[in-house]
Amino acid sequence: MKTSNRRHFLKNIAAAAASVVAGPSLVKAASEFGSEEHAELYGSHASDKSGLLVPREGGLRITGTFLDEISHDIPHQNWGEKEWDQDFRHMKAIGIDTVIMIRSGYRKFITYPSEYLLKQGCYRPSVDLVDLYLRLAEKYGMKFYFGLYDPGSMTGEVDHNLYVIDEVWARYGHYKSFGGWYLSREISRATKGAIGVIHALGKQCKDVSNGLPTFISPWIDGKKAVWASSATLTKEQAVSVEEHEREWDEIFDGIHDVVDACAFQDGHIDYDELDAFFSVNKKLADKYGMKCWTNAESFDRDMPIKFLPIKFDKLRMKLEAARRAGYDKAITFEFSHFMSPQSAYLQAGHLYNRYKEYFNIR
Repeated sequence: MKTSNRRHFLKNIAAAAASVVAGPSLVKAASEFGSEEHAELYGSHASDKSGLLVPREGGLRITGTFLDEISHDIPHQNWGEKEWDQDFRHMKAIGIDTVIMIRSGYRKFITYPSEYLLKQGCYRPSVDLVDLYLRLAEKYGMKFYFGLYDPGSMTGEVDHNLYVIDEVWARYGHYKSFGGWYLSREISRATKGAIGVIHALGKQCKDVSNGLPTFISPWIDGKKAVWASSATLTKEQAVSVEEHEREWDEIFDGIHDVVDACAFQDGHIDYDELDAFFSVNKKLADKYGMKCWTNAESFDRDMPIKFLPIKFDKLRMKLEAARRAGYDKAITFEFSHFMSPQSAYLQAGHLYNRYKEYFNIR
């Protein structure tokens, strides 16, 4: 090859490589390279101007989030009203219309100065977070779901919450943003006594509030359903799709008259299992006249560090599976720690940006 021809060839190679990085149209990239064959090559990895190789907006948008202020496995961010107001603005910007306080108390820590729970030995909170969340929800046009009190086990859960439900409705029921109830007991299978507990609490919520909606967010007993304190990421024994369907058919049969929606947590099964389990969840919800939501976890269960913001592609794949299954709504656990631009985790803001790019949110 002559020197001049070789220089010309290398110049074309460099120009084509630069054009791919810059993200121009495929036709332009091909013409600069000077070959239709190379256009076909780049067409097999077609991307838009931001470099995305997948169609935008293929998933179900997240329109709800938990608010995790009483937690035992992720760090507290110590926000005041200023930070929470900013976070609600970030939520609103991507279309979130529903916020769910995951629980109003866990053991002795509580979110509002409950006269009943303080008498049970709970610690007095420094601020009334229930009132704060309801005010911010009204300000930003959102619905707030109140999460019930978790004593740490099902023992006494109904007795405590019958008081809490009445107390909360009397104190906060006047807010227009009070949109419903979250029954915070998380189960995965036909746990003994769970149907009775969920039914009793769901009925009390509806009776007190003139039928406001209730929902649950159970977990699927898949291969990644291990304790947060465990050093392992997976387990050998995992529920099959058939077992899952049989057990949840029984559970839904016992609660559907007092539970309006079910948002299964999506992080305990592998990504190639999503369609199988999601189709069963939607079929069962339809059978019992319940809404089928997904709890699209925005934290990563595949890493030894528990828990960090999830890789965007993992979240995208889960949201796309939810859309394929025809789910009614996507909520997440949870925006403030794992998606917010002001999260303590730097990666959360990057996830927020990738999410906005994918859904064409300006």
